[in-house]
This record gives sequence, structure tokens and C-alpha cells, in this order.
Amino acid sequence: MEKVSESLKEESLVESKPPPKSGKAEIKGVSLTELFTPEQVREHIRGLRQWVGQSKAKAEKNQAMEHSMSENSCQLCAVEKLTFEPPPIYCTPCGARIKRNAMYYTVGAGDTRHYFCIPCYNESRGDTILAEGTPIPKARLEKKKNDEETEEWWVQCDKCEAWQHQICALFNGRRNDGGQAEYTCPYCYIAEVEQSKRKPLPQSAVLGAKDLPKTILSDHIEQRLFKKLKQERTERARAQGKSFDEVPTAESLVIRVVSSVDKKLEVKPRFLEIFREDSYPTEFAYKSKVVLLFQKIEGVEVCLFGMYVQEFGSECAFPNQRRVRSYYGEALRTFVYHEILIGYLEYCKLRGFTSCYIWACPPLKGEDYILYCHPEIQKTPKSDKLREWYLAMLKKASKEGIVAETINLYDHFFMQTGECRAKVTAARLPYFDGDYWPGAAEDLIYQMSQEEDGRKGNKKGMLKKTITKRALKASGQTDLSGNASKDLLLMHKLGETIHPMKEDFIMVHLQPSCTHCCMLMVSGNRWLCSQCKYFQICDKCYEAEQRREDRERHPANFRDKHALYPVEITDIPADTRDKDEILESEFFDTRQAFLSLCQGNHYQYDTLRRAKHSSMMVLYHLHNPTAPAFVTTCNACHLDIETGQGWRCEVCPDYDVCNSCYSRDGGVNHPHKLTNHPSLADQNAQNKEARQLRVLQLRKMLELLVHASQCRSANCQYPNCRKVKGLFRHGIQCKVRASGGCVLCKKMWYLLQLHARACKESQCHVPRCSDLKEHLRRLQQQSDSRRRAAVMEMMRQRAAEVAGGSG
Repeated sequence: MEKVSESLKEESLVESKPPPKSGKAEIKGVSLTELFTPEQVREHIRGLRQWVGQSKAKAEKNQAMEHSMSENSCQLCAVEKLTFEPPPIYCTPCGARIKRNAMYYTVGAGDTRHYFCIPCYNESRGDTILAEGTPIPKARLEKKKNDEETEEWWVQCDKCEAWQHQICALFNGRRNDGGQAEYTCPYCYIAEVEQSKRKPLPQSAVLGAKDLPKTILSDHIEQRLFKKLKQERTERARAQGKSFDEVPTAESLVIRVVSSVDKKLEVKPRFLEIFREDSYPTEFAYKSKVVLLFQKIEGVEVCLFGMYVQEFGSECAFPNQRRVRSYYGEALRTFVYHEILIGYLEYCKLRGFTSCYIWACPPLKGEDYILYCHPEIQKTPKSDKLREWYLAMLKKASKEGIVAETINLYDHFFMQTGECRAKVTAARLPYFDGDYWPGAAEDLIYQMSQEEDGRKGNKKGMLKKTITKRALKASGQTDLSGNASKDLLLMHKLGETIHPMKEDFIMVHLQPSCTHCCMLMVSGNRWLCSQCKYFQICDKCYEAEQRREDRERHPANFRDKHALYPVEITDIPADTRDKDEILESEFFDTRQAFLSLCQGNHYQYDTLRRAKHSSMMVLYHLHNPTAPAFVTTCNACHLDIETGQGWRCEVCPDYDVCNSCYSRDGGVNHPHKLTNHPSLADQNAQNKEARQLRVLQLRKMLELLVHASQCRSANCQYPNCRKVKGLFRHGIQCKVRASGGCVLCKKMWYLLQLHARACKESQCHVPRCSDLKEHLRRLQQQSDSRRRAAVMEMMRQRAAEVAGGSG
């Protein structure tokens, strides 16, 4: 337990030299500017004062402050007070966002904190209010106003004693050794380098984007991107009559896969009930991946782009087999962004995937999708512009032979056109995590059951009678049971919902689709028509075609029949198995987890200066995967301790005190020896071997957690089993709990949350695992519901505009 707790602490690099004049530790890389040349530092300072990302009026206002700098101003950006964007908060019961300056109630701390809007509080009668099924006494709730502001943090130079914003200084507080690290401001640093008193640190002193592990996927996209950029630059130089080197291009780009883990998607219960007799899968196995793009800007590797993908391979059950779903983050220069997406589609096609699904849904106003807090000057595209943008990318991919066909979800699954003989059923729809239609289907099925039970009257637009046998047969249905009727009714209502925005649900076929059954062909033969350009069927449909009467054969209802000839399918792998290793990242496990990390630590991307600092910290977390996302707490004063800093008991695995409490009380009356951390051994451990060791230690801790939850032996020989059981007992008996500031409970919660995010067992014995998984599921469900509601409102406004224009 002690070893694992030790591994959860952050490491810093310390130079083994006599202490500096300030008496503080000389820690390498406490500021990223220590890796810069003097000219790079000057370029960074000039960039700070441009206020890239802000509106023109706000940028000019900040630039004007440079002429009236005072001792209270930041010596780098010249502005005195800057505040962070307040993170959005949502009501736990209803999921609505609590508006700025509105009143609300709250209770708890961290991931266990709950919020209640005034309407939900007032609607809850009695002395308690429900939060995720748990009654909470209203007396425990704290009433607050959503008007809190957090000012940007400051740091003081130990040489000239001037103050700067930590963000301006590219200062990493996680390396600050509890305030004991020596910090040299950029101006003093320039003077020391130019006077030959110091040299810039080597780039290897602080691990960056290039030091993240490479994968087959990242190499594929990166190599393709560089090749295409070179071609584009050559063509532009020729068109402009210039030499290759005279034409600017996007440089210093790095692409990395930062998370690649196996997951399971559980099918929602109401939908599953309709297909309970059809052997519909209860869950779908898939691989979740996160791809990031970094570009070095003014000496700093800035994260510009994020992409989450879900890969359902050949081993996955139908209808998700060999399908990919992609959802992308931040806008980038069109050419580069397009090439990254095309590169990913090409990679999927080579692996044997048959289709990719893209929902062209712009992020909601005021909400962030991957990177937190967008620039003021960045416009959010409307769905039609975003859709055109995707289609332009797919057109390029089609010209290269990567994309076989582009269609939309509605036309492919809801319509029977031409010679299509596919059954219209919801069981054919690809079922993806966080997608629009699975959530919409659950809502519709609930409405249908309400109508069926007579508890809810017919709403306008709903079918007022059951589906007829004729309608069932027309849709390709042969089963006339109650569930088949529900299936078709669901498809009818889903179709009504999706049809107005059908063009936003893009289906990308990487392989040809059978004209009859609409299945994507991956083996055997494709039977092509000698006269019809777009007619092709699979082996199974060809055999069925041969058994039909002449008048029903291709082309149907024509006297002259066309000859079909086979083309063997030879270039599609039988197995889509991923050859890349598993890459686990707590911070990128889900889109919501990464947003929470950024919101909780104010890692914003609204200006270039903040994007540089935020990217630096994101890279820190990626290279220190076992360092806690947020700071720990002092057992004496209950204030935050910068991660991995302060003093720790050598005996008690969960006892920490901050430097100020230790210096004031000399041990805070603790019976055991306290040791200053990090130790010298840890301070020099920022290398790949040490990172792998820390990950291994964390995995062992999580294995211990699972073991202890099932172990019933009073004399178990498993190392530290009794200690973990003791923590379980403490959690049951503790009256303070994590929400009240109990450090033992907080650390236990941290481990339980890590376990729950990775756990795939439906009947897990680890305490609170099912509760935490349910909590994460509800957070995702609320986010999806908000998105669906916003899309419906957008469609309502669009319909109103069309109606108003035609009137």
C-alpha cells in the first residue's frame, strides 16, 4: 500500500548541485521557458501581448494596458487581473445547465458533488431531495450563487522578485515542490543565458508530444499527412512561380494515439426488450481510441485537434460488425484536418472495416466537445456548413478510392428504393455509444408503452392505430407478432424524427454495398451487372436471384434480363484485429473525463497563451499517468497540497501535511517520522522506464482492490490485503467521508473511480463499482440528452425559418 501510494505522487527532476542563492531547490523544467533560447523567450513574450483568440476589442483593451503597467501588473503580458471561464455546472436531477448568476443548491465534493437548480429544489417536497436515487437531507445543502470567479495564479521570480501569471511564465505548478522550487522569470533567464551563467536545458529535460508512444495508427496518419503536405507545397510553389522553400506550410506537427482500450457498450433495456426473441446482442465489444494533433507554436507544443473513435471489429456482433464511428474536436486549417480524417479512413479500410459513421452535429453554444473553452473569435459552424465540410473531405477520399459510397443513415436503413429487398427494422441500425438514435429510440419506446397502457393520450403526429399486416409486408416484415409491430412503429417514429435532419447522419461505405440486402461485401464474390453501372449483389443474394421467376429477376419488371458476372473479393482482411498495444489513460478514457480534467484545473483553449500552458499540462499528465489529476489535501489544515509535495509519514500510507503546517508545527504532533517528498530517487525518475513502473504499480493496486473485495480469509497472505480491507471498513464507518474532507476516503474514492472506469465486469464485487459506473453512465446520458434536445430545438427553429420565408 505504501509503495502504491508512493507511486501516486508526482516526480520532478532535480539537479544535483549546491542549493542556489535563494535557498530553494533547483528543479529542472519548472518553467518551460528554461528550454528556450533568448530569442524564443522574446518571441513567446511578444506572442503573449497579441492576445490571439480574443475579440478585437478585448485584445486592443489588453494591449493598451502595456502603456500603463504598474508593479501590480504581470511583467510578461502587462495585465493585472485575469479570470478563468467558470466551468459549467449542471443540475443533478434534471441535467439542465445552471445559468450564470443564478441561485442553486449544492452538497458534496469532487466527483461526488451534486447540484440542484431552484425549480428541482422547489418541486422536491419534504425534507429530502433525490440525487441519482439517493435521498439527501435538504439541511445539508448549501445555497450558492453561480457568480464565482477564479483569478489566474501568480508566481514570483526568486531573482528579481517580479510577479507573473503562471500561464504567461509557462510555469508548471506540479513541479513546484510545494513552493520550494526556485523560479527564474524569463527576463532574468535571458540575462543569465546571455551572460553565460546558464545554458538552456536540453529538449529531453521535459517530455513532450514526440516522446509519447508511437503506434501503427499514429505513424500511418502522420506519414500520410507529411507526404500530402509536401505535395501540396510543391504544387503551390509551382503555381506561384516560387521555390519550394519560399512557400510557407504547416510544420512541427506530431500525431499520437493517447488512449486505446477495449470497451463494452450495453444495449439500452427498452430497445433490447423489443428484440428479446431475435437473439439481439445485449452488448457490443469495441475499441475506443483517442488521437491528438500537436503543433509547435512559439516553442510550445500546442494541442490543436482531438478525435475520439469507436472501432467495432470483425469479432463484434451484427449490426455493428466492421463499423467505425468517429467524432472530432477542434477546427484546424482545412487541408491538414481533412488529411488526418482521410488518413484514418484509409487505415480502417486497410484493416478490413467496411463503413464509418459521422454525425455532422456542431457543438452546442456554450458547450465544449473535446478541448475546453473555445476562442471568442472562433465561430461555431451551422450543421449545413459542417456537413458540406465533411462531404468535401469524403469527396477527396472517394477520388483516392478510399471511400466507395457516401449515403445517409435514413436512406440506407429506413427506405426501400429501387431493387432493395432489405428488411426495414431497427435491428439493422448500427448501435454506437453516445449516438443520437439509440437515446431517441428509448424515449420513443417509453412513449409507445405509455400509449399502449392507456396512461397517455395520443399526441399529434403519433400513429393512432396499430400497424396493419399490409404495412408490415410492404416493409419486408414476415413476422406479424406484437414485437414486429413495435419494431416497425419505432422505425416509423424514428424516421419522422430523423428525416428533417437526415443529411447530417453520414454513412461512409469503405466497401461496396449489396443492392438487394444492403450488406457490405467483404468475402466471396461481387456479382456485377453487365449493363447497370451501380448494380451489384453478394453471393447469397445471387443464389436467391437465380431461384426467382424471370419477371422478378434483375432488372425487375423489365422483359429483357441483364447478365451478371462475378468479381472475386480478395483484398479485405478476414480479421480486423488491432496490432497496436493497449494504451490506458485515465484522463482520456472518455470525452467527459478529459473535459473534467481541463475544467477542474482551468486548462482552457480560448487564447493562444492559455492553449500553450494547457497543452504543456496535458502532456505532463500523459507522461505522469499515475499522478492524481487534482491536488491532495493536508491532514492538518485540510488545504490542498500541490501534487506529490509536502511531507508524508513513513509508516501511515495516507498521512500528508503541507510545507507550511510542517514548518509551523514541526510534524503536527504525528507519532511517526515525516519525510519530505519527492525523494532524490523519485526526482530523477522522469524517464520511460519509471513511467512504465508507475503504471505497473497502479495496475497491481487495482488488482489488489479486486482481490480484497472478494477475499474472505482472516489470514490472507496477499500483500497489503488486510490494509485494503481496513480501508473498506473505514469507508463504511467514517462520518466525515470524502465530501467532508476525510483524506482516507478521498484516496479510496480515487482508486475506486480508477477501477470503475476500467471495469468491464457486470457483477463486480469491488465496493461502489456499480454505483460509480451508473454515475458515469448518467453523466453521459445527461450530456447526450442535452445534445438531442438542442438538435431538436435547432430543427424546430430551422422549420420555423423555412415556414416564415415561404409565407
